[in-house]
Amino acid sequence: MTSRQSYALVLDIDGVIRDVSQSYRRALADTAEFFSGRRPTMAEIDRLKQEGLWNNDWEASQELIRRFAPHVQVEYAQVVAFFQSRYRGQNWDGYIQQEPLLVEREFFQRLEAAGIPWGFFSGATRASAMFVLKRLGLTAPLLVAMEDAPGKPDPTGLIQIAHQLDRPHVLYVGDTVADMLTVGRAREQDKSHTYEAIGVIPPHVTAEADYAAALSQGGADRICRRLRDLTF
Repeated sequence: MTSRQSYALVLDIDGVIRDVSQSYRRALADTAEFFSGRRPTMAEIDRLKQEGLWNNDWEASQELIRRFAPHVQVEYAQVVAFFQSRYRGQNWDGYIQQEPLLVEREFFQRLEAAGIPWGFFSGATRASAMFVLKRLGLTAPLLVAMEDAPGKPDPTGLIQIAHQLDRPHVLYVGDTVADMLTVGRAREQDKSHTYEAIGVIPPHVTAEADYAAALSQGGADRICRRLRDLTF
């Protein structure tokens, strides 16, 4: 049996550490509606995410605009600016203030007590990621954010953090198909580590069974309903 001391844990943030149904998801819907005139449902956003290509919510917003209103020409910078005006607000007073935590500081204390190193690989901006991690009392965590590596499912960031954690078995916990595909590509590119994909069902999902099936098809080795359920 593999010792716990051979494991390292890498975590996504959105949908794993924080509930983004009233922040990122809401800003995404606002942005699509503002430019296209049609507001996507949460189920439509779920289906878009299940395609595995739209981990970045700015890009997801632009893609929904393209699908809803193909005649509308919108610059990517306009999409980002409007999205951020809703999500971040003028002085971090936007939807980002409405993100319930999905885990407590105690979870990381248990990892530390078990000798399991951990870090984060997220498609969020570094500022947004640190905004929530500081709420957990994590002031200087190992973090690869949007500015540090290509977007998922490119595995560069995951491989980078795996080498920094320096354990042979790496568990990556994410909530999207893109996260699961990232693990598969990491296995192909980095033979020095063993990677395991852990899918978590985020709180905002409208059809849990379908979402879980999509995670499995994307390559999830295990699926948990919440991060607290993860065992080693």
